[in-house]
Amino acid sequence: MTEAEAANELMRLAKAIAHHNRLYHANDAPEISDPEFDALVRRNAELEAQFPHLVREDSPSKVVGHEISASPLSKVQHEVAMLSLDNAFADEEVEEFVARVRRFLSLGEGDPLTFTAEDKIDGLSCSLRYEHGKLVMAATRGDGQVGENVTPNVAHIADIPQQLSGKVPDVFEVRGEVYMAKQDFAALNAAQEEAGGKLFANPRNAAAGSLRQKDASVTAARPLRFLAHGWGSASEVPADTQFGVMQCIAEWGLPISPDLTLCPDLSTMLQQYRSISEGRTGLPYEIDGVVYKVDRLDLQKRLGFVAKAPRWAIARKFPAERAETTLEAIDIQVGRTGKLTPVGRLAPVLVGGVTVTNVTLHNRDEIARLGVRPGDRVVIQRAGDVIPQVIDNLTREVEREPFVFPDHCPDCGSEAVAEEGEVDVRCTGGLICPAQRTERLKHFVSRAALDIEGLGEKTIDQFFALGWLESPADIFRLKDREAEILALDGWKEKSVENLLASIEAKRQPDAARLLFGLGIRHVGAVTARDLLKYFHELPALREAAEKALAGDEEAAASLTSIDGIGGAVVEALGAFFHEEHNRAVWDDLLGEVSPPRYEVATVDSPVAGKTVVFTGKLETMSRDEAKAQAERLGAKAAGSVSAKTDLLVAGPGAGSKLKKAAELGIEVIDEAGWAAIVAAAG
Repeated sequence: MTEAEAANELMRLAKAIAHHNRLYHANDAPEISDPEFDALVRRNAELEAQFPHLVREDSPSKVVGHEISASPLSKVQHEVAMLSLDNAFADEEVEEFVARVRRFLSLGEGDPLTFTAEDKIDGLSCSLRYEHGKLVMAATRGDGQVGENVTPNVAHIADIPQQLSGKVPDVFEVRGEVYMAKQDFAALNAAQEEAGGKLFANPRNAAAGSLRQKDASVTAARPLRFLAHGWGSASEVPADTQFGVMQCIAEWGLPISPDLTLCPDLSTMLQQYRSISEGRTGLPYEIDGVVYKVDRLDLQKRLGFVAKAPRWAIARKFPAERAETTLEAIDIQVGRTGKLTPVGRLAPVLVGGVTVTNVTLHNRDEIARLGVRPGDRVVIQRAGDVIPQVIDNLTREVEREPFVFPDHCPDCGSEAVAEEGEVDVRCTGGLICPAQRTERLKHFVSRAALDIEGLGEKTIDQFFALGWLESPADIFRLKDREAEILALDGWKEKSVENLLASIEAKRQPDAARLLFGLGIRHVGAVTARDLLKYFHELPALREAAEKALAGDEEAAASLTSIDGIGGAVVEALGAFFHEEHNRAVWDDLLGEVSPPRYEVATVDSPVAGKTVVFTGKLETMSRDEAKAQAERLGAKAAGSVSAKTDLLVAGPGAGSKLKKAAELGIEVIDEAGWAAIVAAAG
């Protein structure tokens, strides 16, 4: 590999790892499995070792966790950084870790060197600060230096005492993992599904999403647990070994791993790994490896730290769990947006204690890449609780008819096509497609859209099967079926009354929520609000979209002039209103509801009617909060600097936008100046 090739790959790896880190830590919504992420990190480390002079400033090897600038929670500066651990994936790497520690400490093979070993729980890192035994602060890891304040939230976790027992140092920060037990996770997802709410991908995501709530009452309703594995800032340390301090933490009233063990040599370390690995399916919580730490604290101090991890600890990760089985069939599911998703039906197979019968095949290209057909023997992989995936086709060379991906929707028979540049094949039937109708109805009543309580997925499926729900407008005609609903099994007078009341309460819905609820492609919740801030009323938006579709350049320009609205949104709006059945659904719905004129509350301010751009790092607020402030003051928050920009708010690290503003003679202020404008406006 040339230096140029290495530099390019390091750049791509830095961007990819940052992207997946943000999805995992900040959004609790990973796109790839842990082993896939670990593979990216390992590749980055290999290239940096081979080309040390090409290590980037934004290298993943220098980054811990994620930046929390956009979090709704307040920030907490960690007195002692919360760092991550380096990983090992084989016995040889653990052996090299031990040898490396011995070399650093100048210890011979015969000199004693004890390690602790414990299971690595798959949860959300949390630091608990106790002063005189009383809990005064709880914070997430964040980027290792700054975390999120979750003190009110952890008050609802039974494992975390508000007051420690016995003699405790004046200041002591206990660090560990907030997690959700497997059984509790299953129960939570079942309840979420019943209520039509969000389903969590795995227990770790459920725990993170539950803890990082602005409203602590949400956390209180979730069954979270805690397990301590270390400490941070401390006025004094109650023992001189890792194992000894952990025993003290347990005596103070905090749970620690029952598998915490002392290992006097390498063979014991490896044996403990195998023992924990074999017993992981029987544990009440998910784990993804085993953590080794040098036991003596004086040796830990001597070993110190590298960029983002201690030299005295390492995590031995488990490999992804795999199994062989037969692919019995490939079914095509049609989603809300018309996407045709292939799902493999498997001969049941046990993978990591879970019986797997279905597997995602992603899209048409993935089927072609794997060459899978019904009857093939396949290897499936399941890491943690993520959806299993096929990683190999063992009978690719066996002669068998290839699987032909449908070019028509299996539900409505409409043509199914992939747009230029996209791999996903979509049904063109829109709202005449039964599969899309039910999924769109579920989306329409979801929390982010009209938020109609009582209309969960099962209820919509039931009412749709009865012919009561064909379109969103039918929801508002359910009042005419009160007696029929009451006659159904499971429905009582009070539940029917509550359902109809929640529907009637949405007769004058928020226009942006209504627009988002229609499920128009590329029109998400934010885009819907941006459109309505400009047009204020739905008929005006429709008129502009239809004119743009007819070739009216002025109408198209009025749409694309809105910050965040591009050609794809304009095309999607035009395509929606081009279809007669969509126009009929729109007219029918607006015959049942009357959304008021959409207005964003503003106050008199010197920036009212002006366009403001924020650039650089904002230190006292998130970018989203700053934009919301601008909108409240009557300004338009844009994403780029142009001749139409009136004001640039520049924080540290401002670059090209600041330069362009200077070239255009645009007024520039710092964050303090912006805060003064906000404060003056009240």
